[in-house]
Amino acid sequence: MNDALNSVFRPKSVAIVGASRFPGKIGYEILRNLKEYGYKGKIYPVNPAADKILGIKCYHNVLEVPGSIDLAIISIPAKFVPPVIDQLAEKGTKAAVVISSGFSEVGNRELEEDLIRRARRGGIRIIGPNVFGVLYSPTRLNATFGPRDVRPGKIAFITQSGALGIALMGWTVTEKIGLSAVVSVGNKADVDDADLLSWFREDENTKVVLIYMEGVVDGRRFLKEARLTTKVKPIIVLKAGRSKKGMAAASSHTGSMAGADVVYSASFKQAGVLRAENLEQAFDWAIAFSAERFPKGNKVVIITNGGGVGVMATDSCEAAGLEVFDPPEDLKREFKKYMPEFGSAKNPIDLTGMATHEEFRGAMRSAIKHKAVDCIIALYCETAVSDPIKIAEVIKEVFDLSNKPITATMIGGERVNEAMAFLKENGVPVYPDTERAVSAMAALVRWMERRSL
Repeated sequence: MNDALNSVFRPKSVAIVGASRFPGKIGYEILRNLKEYGYKGKIYPVNPAADKILGIKCYHNVLEVPGSIDLAIISIPAKFVPPVIDQLAEKGTKAAVVISSGFSEVGNRELEEDLIRRARRGGIRIIGPNVFGVLYSPTRLNATFGPRDVRPGKIAFITQSGALGIALMGWTVTEKIGLSAVVSVGNKADVDDADLLSWFREDENTKVVLIYMEGVVDGRRFLKEARLTTKVKPIIVLKAGRSKKGMAAASSHTGSMAGADVVYSASFKQAGVLRAENLEQAFDWAIAFSAERFPKGNKVVIITNGGGVGVMATDSCEAAGLEVFDPPEDLKREFKKYMPEFGSAKNPIDLTGMATHEEFRGAMRSAIKHKAVDCIIALYCETAVSDPIKIAEVIKEVFDLSNKPITATMIGGERVNEAMAFLKENGVPVYPDTERAVSAMAALVRWMERRSL
């Protein structure tokens, strides 16, 4: 199976069956994305009515393509897909992504079964049908009709929803979130989440897998692959269809079986999978995991220049299972060097509103050096005596020195937005409110606890 997925993510040649000459058409946008994202392999547009598209020689059918085809992207009417699969089998193609809709998601199961039957006979693995494509940033492969300039990163995103997946691709660009891969799985008629987990588990470019899921095809196999994967890298799942009506909607959307929500929750926990409550939380956690700093325990130090946000973070930590512990006396003495007499070294560490970047630097460095501290949450409120950009530079500096996880929250105006953008650019997990910073840290702790079971 992994050989076929190597052809998906690391192809030496890609054919776009249904490439279009007209901007706005799916076959045109996929070809343009593939070309302009920087893919270096051979590109073979296939269109019976065109000789060139975007300056690339076009072929009238698959069998006219002179070389081998590692990966085929198929965007033609559903009824014409099965015969094309037979042609690809003649070419020795190992994998195909079927963009086309009109299969089991609209009740046309016979056509989908015929598609898979022909693919298996020809030794071809199918992603889809009913998908928007695949992206793998290390090989500059953007074979989707989603956004073009996706930022390279360490998060693999698997989505069963096409429109949602495309929207989130664009959102990650705006939020400066890097992705190693995006896979739209649609109906999951052949390749499913379990197959992809097996591949991403071995992928050195992927550090965390995030899945938007409406249902699974083979629950036992998914859990087997999930258990193996969570021993080496985290899996975050956003499972839709919690309610009875939600389950019915998920089933009608992609033709998958949603199943009882309580069973999913119990199974995820058993397999070490982290279940997120919403999209924001799922990506917050993934950002923290992609920083690749993991806690040895749940003892957290909160360092802040605002007493109020420190209290809010403490409440969130207690609810999330993080221990806001009383620091040992030697560490308290270190903290007191970086605050006025009316500051607090008891945790949360309140440097007070007089703190500048120098005080943050000293307190954070003291925390990362001390063996009693497992993780650090840095909270900054904009004041007249401090420069948000310098605060951000200090957080990055300490983050780069540390093998302990750090999450941060910065609250303020336009300068704070600039400072947060700087941290995001440099891979530091930063969030606009305390609860999200705490939630991300708690996810790191939970995964470390579960993988040790």
